[in-house]
Amino acid sequence: MSIFKREGEANGGMIAIAGSKGGCGKSTVTLGLAEAFARAETPALAIDADRQLPNLHVMTERDRGPTIADLDRGADITEIAQPHPREPTVGIVPAPKSSQAFEFDSLDERLEADGQQVLIDCPSGAGPDVVDPLAQSAGVIVLASNTDRTLDAAETTIEMARRLGVPVYGAILNKCSEIPEPATRWDGVPLLGCVPDRPSPLLNDDVTTAFDEIVETLATQTASDRAPPEYAGDRLPIGIEELDYRLGGGLSPGSVVALVAEPASQAEHILYRATGVRGTLYLSTQRSRENVRRAIESAATGSGTPTTRRVTGDDALEEAASLIDKLPDAANLIVDPIDELERRDRSAYVSFLDELKDRMVETDGLAILYCLEDEPPNRSATLRAADAVFELETVTPAADADIEHLLSVPKYRPKAGLSETFALEFAGDGGVAPIESAPGAE
Repeated sequence: MSIFKREGEANGGMIAIAGSKGGCGKSTVTLGLAEAFARAETPALAIDADRQLPNLHVMTERDRGPTIADLDRGADITEIAQPHPREPTVGIVPAPKSSQAFEFDSLDERLEADGQQVLIDCPSGAGPDVVDPLAQSAGVIVLASNTDRTLDAAETTIEMARRLGVPVYGAILNKCSEIPEPATRWDGVPLLGCVPDRPSPLLNDDVTTAFDEIVETLATQTASDRAPPEYAGDRLPIGIEELDYRLGGGLSPGSVVALVAEPASQAEHILYRATGVRGTLYLSTQRSRENVRRAIESAATGSGTPTTRRVTGDDALEEAASLIDKLPDAANLIVDPIDELERRDRSAYVSFLDELKDRMVETDGLAILYCLEDEPPNRSATLRAADAVFELETVTPAADADIEHLLSVPKYRPKAGLSETFALEFAGDGGVAPIESAPGAE
């Protein structure tokens, strides 16, 4: 029996290995832990959940198939799992191929792995692709390295897990000789240990020792160590400190925001900061997924790694609705820009807005609709449906003065009297630094 299986758990104590930033070493850590469990006489099963960038079979030189999706055709896990080349009691299960449909919420019904410790190598990001396997796990081990981006991304993963009610078993700091100071401030997150940066890490004695010590620490944890603190707070911050403060900590779960700005403004940085607050589904109606990814990565510290999809063409409205229907609990939705969808048939677009609002309320999420100032035919429907309207104005003064960015809130349903204008300074690293209220603001 898995040392993490608790009475009444159907999923055998599956542990998700997750971190919102790509490149932090999730696959290496998944394999390192699996090998350490095997050395501790607990057979392990390492399952790859990253269908976009599958890596476990590559690192262990196994075949690409069969995959976990073959469980849907009636295959047994013993038929699918391939033996680890160095640890025969470790099974490797490749991720579903992009052409294969597989829902992880069915895994506990099909996985008979009694006596094994199951580890799920989650994809990067904080959107639906990672929420699906994470939500089915008994707990999560959060991964980061000694970089601002991975540490910020780890905080996103921690918040996401808590909103899903998934216990955080602890954090592993990969490629670190000591625990970075920001990680010591993660409330209620046990720091399981550091994995040193070594060439060929899974063949290195120092790395092997680190994983053995982490598994020993996990084995001695009590249920109270793993229990997540209750998620406190009933507001969803946007990531702009001054604005969140004036909104009483953020917006109510289920809110829809229309962010109105000129195409040449810095409004995109507000969207990017929002991706760092919680898991985000980012729907782009103009740019490719790769261009969105590059733009976010080059933006401020504090941005996240959203699940990005491009919706365009005649079926854009239907594609967007289908993706939103799969949105997990307590996630962001960003549509950038909404203009393309606003040009559709009015009746269809209004129905889309109704369904979007219903989904936000159902999931306690937050939607941000980016509206460029070219007034598509159905802009009035967007502004009417929104619970809050934020308008970013770019003011170009005389040649010897700085450009000003003024954010106003002409509409805010919970507080009709909120009619303030804030001046925002976009820092050189892409960050958003609030400054004092604009002259004449109420």
